[in-house]
Amino acid sequence: MDSNLQALMLEQGRKARVAARYLATASTTIKNEALMAMADTLEANIPELLKANQLDLENGREQGLSSALLERLTLDESRVKDMADGLREIAALPDPVGEVLGMWRRPNGLEVGRIRTPIGVIGIIYESRPNVTADAAGLCLKAGNAILLRGGEEALNSNRVIACLIADAAVKCGIPEGAIQLIDSEDREAAVFMMKMNDYLDVLIPRGGKGLKQAVMNNATVPYIMTGMGNCHVYIDEYADLNKARPIVFNAKVQRPSVCNAAETLLVHEAVARAFLPPMIKELEEAGVEIRACERSRKIVGRHVKAAAPEDWDTEFLDLILAVKIVDSVEEAIEHINTHGTGHSEAIVSQDYSNVRRFMAAVDAAAVYANASTRFTDGNVFGFGAEMGISTQKLHARGPMGLQELTTTKFIVYGDGHTR
Repeated sequence: MDSNLQALMLEQGRKARVAARYLATASTTIKNEALMAMADTLEANIPELLKANQLDLENGREQGLSSALLERLTLDESRVKDMADGLREIAALPDPVGEVLGMWRRPNGLEVGRIRTPIGVIGIIYESRPNVTADAAGLCLKAGNAILLRGGEEALNSNRVIACLIADAAVKCGIPEGAIQLIDSEDREAAVFMMKMNDYLDVLIPRGGKGLKQAVMNNATVPYIMTGMGNCHVYIDEYADLNKARPIVFNAKVQRPSVCNAAETLLVHEAVARAFLPPMIKELEEAGVEIRACERSRKIVGRHVKAAAPEDWDTEFLDLILAVKIVDSVEEAIEHINTHGTGHSEAIVSQDYSNVRRFMAAVDAAAVYANASTRFTDGNVFGFGAEMGISTQKLHARGPMGLQELTTTKFIVYGDGHTR
């Protein structure tokens, strides 16, 4: 990696560390004023944002990005306003910093408590979606953290403008310059170097696909919280209300196929397969979905449907592609999901209380649904204002990461001349 870029990143890390010390004790009022100013400046500069985004889209088409990835990359006036509204929603949320989680008196008279505190400096490496720049910066600011952003090269022009606008707006409200910073480079080695910035980053949050996940596991020395990959399933139980099941499956696959909470595999109990699959497959195909089905499913819906390959059960398509499999029981569905899923979001459609309870308890995922689409796994939908990502690991956070997940805790101890 270029030595000048390395030196620049180290300087950014130093500035972030200094800013984090200020943010740890910054008032809620100042943080909220900055968030509101950040929202206002995004809306005031929509033409500039869309112009930069158009450059990214043109470059993406030239590089042969898929339609799904281009959709993730696209900004329009509505999406920019959504970004701004997300920042305002974060401002309206309670400040987690300083929250007292418990306080108790020991027999010797010491008062021991535990409170929420900022983590410090958070690094995020993310792909495609430029709205993440604003969401991540806003959440980190409210939780008292400085942030170092490294977006994908495919969104560099968009990210550059967003980061510059919101950082400038925050500074004008009294936030230190190093609180929000973008690594402005297309060099992929910059991401690898960031993974090793232990002196400056307290935690790294990678938000992307399989390649990024593997790179982090192979290279990171900074502690990380893995997010992103979603090989999500919808299981249609033998006791499902099929009139509810069809729109749930359609929404989970078609509404926005390029995101991590979209369904990638449909599991159907054999007792309802003949009634459910033909009209469901027809509706999906009419919407442009490519079906990859097991042999039992193909016997019902027709040989025109592509046969599923073994790797299809493990693939996050992020596109209008759906794997379909018939199972003989809720236990087989659970076993399939726990074998092939990524621990993101899983759904059962059933009117049977026992089967729903069994599925909810046994499926190992960050979010488990009964009679609802997997598309709801989202920080904004869950009431967090936005999200840093959806953690698919079990420590230190799991599921959509909002303000509380961007804090840690410390003990506070009050004495009166106590010695031991």
